[in-house]
Amino acid sequence: MSDCALETVGLTKAFGGFTAVRNVALKVRRHAIHALIGPNGAGKTTVFNLLTKVHAPTGGRILYEGADITGENAAAIARRGIVRSFQISATFPHMSVRDNVRVALQRRLGTQYQFWRSVRSLAVLDARAMALLGDVGLADYAEANAADLSYGRKRTLEIATTLALDPPLLLLDEPTQGMALDDVDRIKRLIRRIAQGRTILMVEHNMSVVADLCDTITVLQRGEILAQGSYAEVSADPAVKAAYLGGGHG
Repeated sequence: MSDCALETVGLTKAFGGFTAVRNVALKVRRHAIHALIGPNGAGKTTVFNLLTKVHAPTGGRILYEGADITGENAAAIARRGIVRSFQISATFPHMSVRDNVRVALQRRLGTQYQFWRSVRSLAVLDARAMALLGDVGLADYAEANAADLSYGRKRTLEIATTLALDPPLLLLDEPTQGMALDDVDRIKRLIRRIAQGRTILMVEHNMSVVADLCDTITVLQRGEILAQGSYAEVSADPAVKAAYLGGGHG
């Protein structure tokens, strides 16, 4: 079996006369942390949207664990265990932190629409919910309303609800955006911990996070791959310095 969990071959997306992503060949190794970086408008979000079938590709193929998933819809992609954090993990602000995770656990069990079920019948999920909250450092906030959490802890709760689905491939879209330094450090530790035994593909602007966490980095510019490799390799690339690292980023 190949060590590649996710691969794109010639991935292309055009919107009318504008090609947002062109011939992207991405290889994400199993159980690696892989970053997708680039300036605003580079095509990072479009690639995520193609992988999760928000958009259908104009051309190319997407392979997951060797299977061609190009023609599958978003629901089928999610059932395979490819989960994008912000899509699945929106929190309910007026529910407790624990209940947010419990709802996500219900989703995995296929009981998400059975809101008539008694609280007692769902109590079996409490132990798993508390274990997940312990994993992400939110156990002390289990009874707090999600709305009352700091911004960084809300993002942490979103990751916890995503982890409730136990995805083998997790797509994180700018997990540290807008965070204070302490929260960034907490999220970095969390990502490193949850990466054990799963594959992570992340879009991230904070280069210290990328440098600390990521095994492989793909740099996009104008919808095409500019460079790919380790942080040391891409940060030394003159084209990358000119396009992104040295010229400011957005």
